[in-house]
Amino acid sequence: MLKRVLTHFQQFDWIVWATTLFLVCFGLAAIYSIALSREVPDFFNFKKQIFSLAIGIVLLIIFSSIDYKIFKNYYIIFYILSVLILVAVLVFGRTIRGTTGWFSYGGFSFQPVELVKLFLLIFLAKYFSDRSRELKRFRYVLASGIFTAILIVLVLLQPDLGSAIILFLAWFGLILIAGIKRSHLLLIVGLGILVMIVSWFFVLQPFQKDRVLTFIDPSRDALGRGYNLTQSIIAVGSGNILGRGLGFGSQSQLRFLPESQTDFIFAVIAEELGLLGVFFVFAFFVILFYKILRNAREINDDFGMFFSLGFLVIIFSQAVINIGMNIGLAPITGITLPFVSYGGSSLIVNLMAVGILESIFIRNRKAEII
Repeated sequence: MLKRVLTHFQQFDWIVWATTLFLVCFGLAAIYSIALSREVPDFFNFKKQIFSLAIGIVLLIIFSSIDYKIFKNYYIIFYILSVLILVAVLVFGRTIRGTTGWFSYGGFSFQPVELVKLFLLIFLAKYFSDRSRELKRFRYVLASGIFTAILIVLVLLQPDLGSAIILFLAWFGLILIAGIKRSHLLLIVGLGILVMIVSWFFVLQPFQKDRVLTFIDPSRDALGRGYNLTQSIIAVGSGNILGRGLGFGSQSQLRFLPESQTDFIFAVIAEELGLLGVFFVFAFFVILFYKILRNAREINDDFGMFFSLGFLVIIFSQAVINIGMNIGLAPITGITLPFVSYGGSSLIVNLMAVGILESIFIRNRKAEII
């Protein structure tokens, strides 16, 4: 038994595993530093993140030991579960900062949309792997879009614009990878522009519109809607090369920077660890992206390939948008930095996904050897 466990660990892609944990450690350091800013230091969130990390690592190991192909047999069930839990959270969920998107019990909360991202990824990976040749017909592309749109609408009802954007980008990225016809792509882009126009007038909440307008011109409400962005840019710019040191960032320690441990944790890292810390965060993300992309090119199974590239699309999109938010290159949409930002739901589910990735890499490597 012990020999089997050791053999399994030896087959891990340790670069993917290590870069993931390094990113988590950067987040833990920032969350710990933010806890110091309280008059009486409160490390409850730090401890919760450690607890979530422990659960996530256990699930990563379990999912890496399971043959990933079993997941595609239940892709319909995963999709139905996605719909059910999104409806359930609208009815029974807890509202935090205007969004009804959490199940809460005691001192712990779980955000089901994070699980929905994983379930949708499994569903789309199976759908596109079964219909890769049929995607030249627009009705199959449209059907995948409708399935995704149902989940997006349920997420927008919370309302959670950031997660809705990620679900859309996961679908859009996979149809590009699947290789749809150019005319179909142009049609989708046209429909997307139409949906954006309609959403602006009939779907988006006033505060969501304000975020877009503030992104275009932060000075229009520097003490209101533009406050977060202004403080984030100040924090990033004040870090210089080596930073002010953990626990010594003026913007985060004096609590000028709102949502410092979630949306704006990159600004905390930039201020306290400086350009050097930012370089390492970028480096670990680039290495992780490169390894997933390189491994995906060697996968012989379409489902495994679509899942790997779909997960890459999700974490790449979240990282780019979150960092863009922090430096004023993207609207503030509540999208967190994968593996780094505080949030047990996101961390646990992302580590589960890494476990499935490891399962894909291990079993395709074995197939090549055989």
